Amino acid sequence: MKKYLIISILTILTVLVSCREDIVIDIEEGTPMIGIEAKFTDEMKQHEVIVSYTADFYNSSNIPMVSGAKVCITDGVDSVYFTEDANNKGHYFSPVTAGKRNTSYTLYVDVPDEGEEDGFKHFHAESYLGDNVQQIDSLVMKPYQLISFFSDTILAVFPYFQSLDDQSVTYMLMISKNDTLVSDTLTDITLIPMGGYAGYYINGEEFLQENVEISVAMFKKNELKIGDEIKIWFYNVPFEYMFYAYSLKLAMGSNPMLGTPSNVSSNIMPEGTAVGWFYAASLITKSIVWQGEDWTVSR
Repeated sequence: MKKYLIISILTILTVLVSCREDIVIDIEEGTPMIGIEAKFTDEMKQHEVIVSYTADFYNSSNIPMVSGAKVCITDGVDSVYFTEDANNKGHYFSPVTAGKRNTSYTLYVDVPDEGEEDGFKHFHAESYLGDNVQQIDSLVMKPYQLISFFSDTILAVFPYFQSLDDQSVTYMLMISKNDTLVSDTLTDITLIPMGGYAGYYINGEEFLQENVEISVAMFKKNELKIGDEIKIWFYNVPFEYMFYAYSLKLAMGSNPMLGTPSNVSSNIMPEGTAVGWFYAASLITKSIVWQGEDWTVSR
């Protein structure tokens, strides 16, 4: 029987924070590094790149931002140039645009540096914007039966869709309730590597013969009201990003710009000169409106 792991960062953190022992993270000292946080998706919107210097782990309230950088994302043919927000130093935004699926993208960030011959220190990173499923056929909200103790108080959301036949697909899930995100940081997101699930109709009859039913969100029944809309965002992110997010949370919290733990990877090049990550992702969404019943099916 096949069994595969669903990595839920929130679950891991619940275990970690229940421990009373102080945890000391060894932070390398020295000249601050550049921190770059960037994503580019197939959503038609303004995309954001954040550029900063690293700060001491225990000084998270005062992260020095980088102003005057040159930021660009390109597929080798078309280029998107970012402009710094005049009121938010270090935050760079693209014009309204969308990435294309099955396309490789390169991020270029040039940071002002008087010590360099051309006046800039140069960074780059690459990511592939992969495909996604055509649709999520339905969501079902029902009691969470995996642990019977919670079945009367917890409602779980289960997706039904034909997965891509690609074992590298990794879903990063974000959840909103009545248009308000309830999982918008690395603390809250769930990452699901499809792996052996690839090619199955997820949560279908054949799937359940060999696998445990997959849920993508859980809610306390007493915190839901009739008419509440739950929306699930299925981002197909690079497989490597899952390990970055996972290691980052275990090491230091939700902000990659706080210090430079040696066990947290980065795809920002040149290697060892910056922290953070650039990833491209494709998105599909599906919503369900709770009707006040234990079993609710999306339309």
